[in-house]
This record gives sequence, C-alpha cells and structure tokens, in this order.
Amino acid sequence: MKSRPGQHNGPSLFERGRSLLAPPSSRTGEKYRHELKYLISYADKAELAVRLAPVLHLDPHATNGGYFIRSLYFDDYWNTAYEEKDAGVLLRKKYRIRIYNCSDRSIKLERKKKIGSYIYKEAAPLTHAEFDAILAGDYDFLLHSPRRLCQEFYTECVCNVLRPRVIVDYDREPWIMDAGTVRVTFDQNVRAAVGSWDIFDSALPALPVLEPGKLVMEVKFTEYLPQIVRDILPPRAQELTAVSKYVLCCDKTAYRHGFEYWNET
Repeated sequence: MKSRPGQHNGPSLFERGRSLLAPPSSRTGEKYRHELKYLISYADKAELAVRLAPVLHLDPHATNGGYFIRSLYFDDYWNTAYEEKDAGVLLRKKYRIRIYNCSDRSIKLERKKKIGSYIYKEAAPLTHAEFDAILAGDYDFLLHSPRRLCQEFYTECVCNVLRPRVIVDYDREPWIMDAGTVRVTFDQNVRAAVGSWDIFDSALPALPVLEPGKLVMEVKFTEYLPQIVRDILPPRAQELTAVSKYVLCCDKTAYRHGFEYWNET
C-alpha cells in the first residue's frame, strides 16, 4: 500500500512518544493523561492555528484568545524535582502554586505526577492568606486541611524542607476538543520571574528562557488522540521534546543561588 503525500511510514511521532511504561491501574483513582511536548516556531504555530480552527475551539476561559499563567514551583533540600527531571527519571512529581492573570480569585496548590509520557494532576484551592502563611513558613493549617494533597504538602515542607524554587510565567493559548478530551496549548513568552516570591505582583521583572522565535506546544489527551487531529499536525512536525519550563527557568535563575542552594532570608 502506497503512502499518501505527506504520510510517513513507520511509527508516528505520537506512537514514538508513548512511554513503554503504562499508567497505573484505575483502581488507584488516579486518571492519567498523555502529554506530548514540542518546541516549535511561531511560523509553525500560525500554520497550526489555521488548521486547528475547524476542528478544535478556543477554551472558553481564554478571554482575548488566551490567558497569563504564573506558577511558583517548590523543590526540596536535595533539589529532587530538578535533578530527577534533568536525569530523565520516569517516575517523578512536582509541587507548585498556580494563579491566572496575577489575580487571587483562583489560587491552586497543585501536584503533578509524571510516569513516562503520562501525567496526573491534583489540585487544592488556597486563599491569599493561606498562600502568605506558606511563604512565611507557617504550615500547620495544611496538616489540618481535609484535603489529602494539603496534608502531604505539609509533610514535604516539614520533612524534606520543601521551599519556593522559581516562578515560571508564560502566555497560554488553549485549544480543546471533546472527543478524546484533547487539549492543544501554545505556551508563548516563557520566562522566569525574579525579585520576589510575590506571585500577585504583575510588575515582577522576568528573564526569557527560550531562544527567540520559539514556543512550547503541548498535546494532551486522555484515552486516544483522534486521527483527525493527528492529520492536522504538520507532517514535518517538530521532534518531540523533553523541554521543561521549570528546568529552563531554574537554569536561567541559577545565578541567584551562588554556592548556596537556598535564598538567604
């Protein structure tokens, strides 16, 4: 059987990107999703947006075509989250506090678990006062929270000295499709915010971390990626990448730590 123009023989990018390690059984209650990342150019993004428009639609939460995401990432005394990602460890996790558009209307404590190319995210809401308490080192309220994520975050903070590590900023343009719960996002202007841990300060200076003209595209889906979406992606599609916005921002701000890991207070 002959290949159609633009069609490639052999495993597709998506098949090559799947981890050999299957996600845990659903009996755990954790619903894992596929996550594939690409480093693409703005020209590729413009082409993709035209091709995606008839099939996917913009996330209704995206006013004016997108929104601004700011995440304060945490790491422990041994820099475990950074080191495991840098080493390509298949099973790992990261904690972060995430807000949107520098507003305190939605503050979420999140834990992202990753097993190969599968991800599972948990979230728990925080108030502005609770966020301030965490920055001040007052973790007791987490232990008494009815949410298990908060309790386990408390254990990490107390036992493993989990502390703020870096602020990651970017502008996201999200596209969604109900079939297969597909989500395609374009993360632009990825940068590391510096100067303070006050994530609500929209005036924080920031350092770009990607080479000029590049952005991160993420493709996420739960059970399958519809063929119609696979066909939309450019045949010369960029290679799958293990790019981590967290690691890039840590590297960019390494100068702040000097020979000491933690910031002095």
